[in-house]
Amino acid sequence: MSESNEPIVSVKNLSIGFDNEIIMKDVSFDVYPGERFVILGGSGSGKSTLLKHMIGLYSPFSGQILINGQDLTRADESQKMRILQAIGISYQSGALFGSMSLLENIRLPLEEFTNLSSTAMDLVCRIKLFQVGLLGYENHMPSELSGGMQKRAAIARAMALDPAILFLDEPSAGLDPITSLELDELVLSLSRSLKVTFVIVTHELSSIFKIGQRMIILDKKRKTIAAQGAPEELRLNSPDPWVRSFLNREPLINPD
Repeated sequence: MSESNEPIVSVKNLSIGFDNEIIMKDVSFDVYPGERFVILGGSGSGKSTLLKHMIGLYSPFSGQILINGQDLTRADESQKMRILQAIGISYQSGALFGSMSLLENIRLPLEEFTNLSSTAMDLVCRIKLFQVGLLGYENHMPSELSGGMQKRAAIARAMALDPAILFLDEPSAGLDPITSLELDELVLSLSRSLKVTFVIVTHELSSIFKIGQRMIILDKKRKTIAAQGAPEELRLNSPDPWVRSFLNREPLINPD
């Protein structure tokens, strides 16, 4: 699973929220190089908000987020930009620019962060499209693609700078079961071939059991992590009845 004893991402005693409202408190976990790590929780549990803190979009109330040992929460803007070049992000909506072709979308990070020639950039774009099964669609506009293809294109753009860590926010959202399964297979393929680390926010249990190696489960009521470990192990053997109920899609008997 992991290729190093040192975490590539380390979240320590994190408390997050907005204004004066705490959403999550005392959140701590590690992600190791090469693994597929899942953040799970019910609606409103804060999983996407946690991810946005992990990629530097929001600042926490307290705690630390370390990426490759560098503290994102205490970095100035120039330091933060250097730290964040180690990551790629695919948002729930895909967030492709509708007025640009796929090739132009994928070129954006290359144009901003590299000195490659135009020819070299186009070659990198085609390699990334090949890796997600979209080679030949360089000149297509996002509106010409299916939802699953847009998700793949967003992953290709996230991989443009060859990041060590890929963050995927609800990659299966809005997809039919077959397309969702195909996206799971893509994540597995990229994980095996590129040895990239995945941090995946999702509520799709079928995806979690297929692609997740370790996970945390956020509990809205407790405002913290309810459990962490291997998905199947937690489903079968978690000492927390709520966790077993959640992962088995079964009603919790006598929840109090």
